[in-house]
Amino acid sequence: MTDRPYHHGDLRAALLAGAERALAARGPAALSLRELAREAGVSHAAPSRHFRDKRALLDALALSGFERLTAQLTAAAAAPGDTRSGLLAMARVYVAFALRNAALLDLMYSRKHDPESSEELTAAVERLLDTMMGIITEGQRTGEIAAGDPSVIAFTMAATLHGFASLNSTTAPEEADALLPGVIDVLATGLLPR
Repeated sequence: MTDRPYHHGDLRAALLAGAERALAARGPAALSLRELAREAGVSHAAPSRHFRDKRALLDALALSGFERLTAQLTAAAAAPGDTRSGLLAMARVYVAFALRNAALLDLMYSRKHDPESSEELTAAVERLLDTMMGIITEGQRTGEIAAGDPSVIAFTMAATLHGFASLNSTTAPEEADALLPGVIDVLATGLLPR
């Protein structure tokens, strides 16, 4: 047995970064706490201080993904401009994140739907939807978005962007980005003739 240190400067962050790389390269089934410990240069027992098992690691990885995506969406929504500009900025952030982090996004939503997902993960998903609802309720207040349940509108926007990203997973990011203004126009004006 080799001598490996138990301590690490920021083992939790190193394990999460390693897990995200491994997830992108090999998928969630191939993730191993023991392998991540080896890559981090610590004993195989060291990760247990941060993650009791692989499921806890996957939950933490999904949570980190939702937090990063929500922070980026919040920044996009805060950019100056009208509601349509804000919606387009948020759409661009969501799709870019999805295209860059396809395996992570899949994990985020699979963990979200797991009946044993943590309250912390459920709250992170709610924060993401609240971010989308914020721009919608502001648009309703200014008359730029029709009245209606903002949660339904936010859910529709999130589902549209998620589906768009899935359907364009092999499309070049700049090609997908070029399509987004039209997608936002359809969302903003609806499908019925005016």
